[in-house]
Amino acid sequence: MRRQFLTVGLFIAVGTLVEAVVETYDYIVVGSGPGGAPLAVNLARAGYSVALLEAGIDLGDNKNYSEIFNFNAAANDEKSRWDFFVKHSDDEAREAKYEKSTWRTADGSFYVGLDPPEGSTRLGIYYPRAATLGGCAMHNGGICTLPNDADWDYIAEITGDDGWLASNMRKYFEKMEANEYLPLDTPGHGYDGYVNTTISDPSLMNQNSDLQKLASRLISRVGGNAGRDINAPDPDRDQATGVFGMATHADRNGKRAGTNTLLKRTLADPAKFNLTVQLETLVTRIIINWEAGEPSATGVEVLRGSHQYEADPLYDTAKQGKFGRIFARKEVIVAGGSFNSPQILKLSGIGPAKELEKFHIPVVKDLAGVGENLGDNYEAGLQSLASKPLNGSAGPVAVFLKTPTARKTRNIQAWCGSFSFEGFWPGFPTDYGPTEYECAVVHINPRSQAGHVRLRSNDPREMPEINFNFFAKGGDEDLTEILDAVKTFRKALNSAGAPITPFDERHPCPGVNQNCTDKAQKEFIKLQTYSHHATSTCAIGPADDPKAVLDSKFRVHGVGNLRVVDASAFPKVPGAFPVCPTFMLAEKASADILAAAEIAE
Repeated sequence: MRRQFLTVGLFIAVGTLVEAVVETYDYIVVGSGPGGAPLAVNLARAGYSVALLEAGIDLGDNKNYSEIFNFNAAANDEKSRWDFFVKHSDDEAREAKYEKSTWRTADGSFYVGLDPPEGSTRLGIYYPRAATLGGCAMHNGGICTLPNDADWDYIAEITGDDGWLASNMRKYFEKMEANEYLPLDTPGHGYDGYVNTTISDPSLMNQNSDLQKLASRLISRVGGNAGRDINAPDPDRDQATGVFGMATHADRNGKRAGTNTLLKRTLADPAKFNLTVQLETLVTRIIINWEAGEPSATGVEVLRGSHQYEADPLYDTAKQGKFGRIFARKEVIVAGGSFNSPQILKLSGIGPAKELEKFHIPVVKDLAGVGENLGDNYEAGLQSLASKPLNGSAGPVAVFLKTPTARKTRNIQAWCGSFSFEGFWPGFPTDYGPTEYECAVVHINPRSQAGHVRLRSNDPREMPEINFNFFAKGGDEDLTEILDAVKTFRKALNSAGAPITPFDERHPCPGVNQNCTDKAQKEFIKLQTYSHHATSTCAIGPADDPKAVLDSKFRVHGVGNLRVVDASAFPKVPGAFPVCPTFMLAEKASADILAAAEIAE
């Protein structure tokens, strides 16, 4: 094992495990994803000493990660993968029908499917996360879409904090963005931030190609254009539908931008900010002090070394890391993500008392909402094979829909193009060749957030038990909305005509004629829904809400000097893609923390 540091722009590999040179900082930030990285940088640039702790290694110079179009390779790379396996329900018969179920075979390899070799053990539904400097922003598809304004306004409504209003949150987007696809000074956008944003080349529409024709058929049916600004601050943006340019957090050369690039830039800055990045450092528990009569966070306990967490494919129970403690003068800020942040809180005695007592963890604060309220976007897709290889060269186009529903806001975001995306399993995706075409559907604001993240033991290296409990509430309404979107895309694509059509649909209605019943299609979608936007397990809300874990300033209810700043803080799933909203979350948290620090001083 080895310990790694990043300090003042230098990468240092230490041959033997030793205690950190600096063990006390003003702030400790746990996790380097889109919540933790900007926050740590902002605090350091404000003059505070900051320790940023990351369980993984730095892969920012690896092209699988630095080049956005290699995201499938990044998500499959065991150098960064944390392999979580989840459930979608408590119904074992339903779980057994998930076509991409993952099993561990007798020889230790993975099997994916419904007919495993004898002696295999079912692991569940694969849900990879990224343990690397920069977090999941280093292996995602990079889609940067802001949620409906109503999602921000909802947080303001339940907390009484007008700082969450969409009109105020826009300034954090402007601060973080470095827009590369609009004229300078376009209202509502930023040009000097650390998250470069670009869109798929709208010149697609000038081609004489199959992909151009399919995009044209989409536009004819739903409106819009391939260059339209998907993040425009329009007053009616919650109702705006049709085709848009698909924005990603990458520069015009396809280089991934955001967490890792921001950290490297800050560490290399001649100003030499007091930011210390400790890699291969797994946080196991928050240190709690009771001297003032109330619990208060004063530091963290860690295991230092490589591959310390069970989700790591290279994990070895025999290789125990070196124990250490790191202390904070001001605050501990957890940004470990929607699975690991609640696990860390629970291991520290903050969570549902009965669950903690079951594992002999002393209760610091009985907070019933820790690890509950788990939500995610439902994802499905119309996957088809054209009658001929599809010509043309372009990235996918984005589409917003408002399907027939009582909802006041748009409820579907999709992206359509010549690709295959059917969820996650070891080795995904399946390449169906040059005839493949898909509209991948993301359902916005699911009616049910009934999932949970619960401990299996008090061992900090063991993965928690994760169950999303999909469709537990309002399931038929949500399935109807998803199917309505599928029907819209099916009609648009089938109107392209020969020689592209007829399409041989793979799902949700296999074959050329697509004469399946609504019931059959909804059943397929329900059983095969996938997801990768977990949120809300440490939700913001008022103290009298049993599901609330944080106040509007990200402070853990009833525990001093402790905050959570990541996607787990959202009380509801924000829009269709949480990565850029989480960057904004980090910027708001930075402002809140620095304001509090100024008052205290």
